[in-house]
Amino acid sequence: MIEFDDVAMEYSGRWLFNGVSLSLAPGSFHFLTGPSGAGKTTLIRLCSLEMQPSQGHVRLLGEDVSRLDRNAVARMRQRIGVVHQDSRFIDHLSVAENILLPATVSEGRNSEIDRHLDELLGWVGLKPLAESRPPELSGGERQRAALARAVILSPDIVLADEPTGNVDWEMSLKILRLLIELNKLGKTVLFATHDMNLIRQAKSHVPARVLRIRGGEVALAGAEL
Repeated sequence: MIEFDDVAMEYSGRWLFNGVSLSLAPGSFHFLTGPSGAGKTTLIRLCSLEMQPSQGHVRLLGEDVSRLDRNAVARMRQRIGVVHQDSRFIDHLSVAENILLPATVSEGRNSEIDRHLDELLGWVGLKPLAESRPPELSGGERQRAALARAVILSPDIVLADEPTGNVDWEMSLKILRLLIELNKLGKTVLFATHDMNLIRQAKSHVPARVLRIRGGEVALAGAEL
């Protein structure tokens, strides 16, 4: 589902990681950890087609991303949902309109997507706030809306880049539970976080593994949680 073959990444004049080879199976759940500046966000961006590796090859859903043309990249991105820490909403649009943006941009909006929106708003607990604007939401509400937006097109892969970094513990657990539910539906989940307590909390709910970035290397940390 996600494969790195001898990947190296240079950023701002330094090598974040080098010689990285890994394979994340379809339907797996992986946490991505490491100190600030180690390259967690860069690795997420490689998986979301926002960046290309300096060396090596990245394969997503069986495709070598270096061989994809612009149209193929656009189609691939519809199969990958991304939750950024900073949400990235358009403030003059309603919550519902922001969640629908991936479908609107891809011209994939239809009555089925609209029904899916209603289900998603209920799933993340935001139905009463559907017509609110992003600045009116709390941090936790914004992150739940961002998660709904990430999965509006029913992607195969969900990438979450420290989605709990700016919310309290209770909301962190809610977001974790939503990601676990997605994984149980067959989605491949890669969740970048520095919160080891959150990783431990997942132990009894999902067979997750931990990828750790340290000293320019990405390694599987220990056994299955």
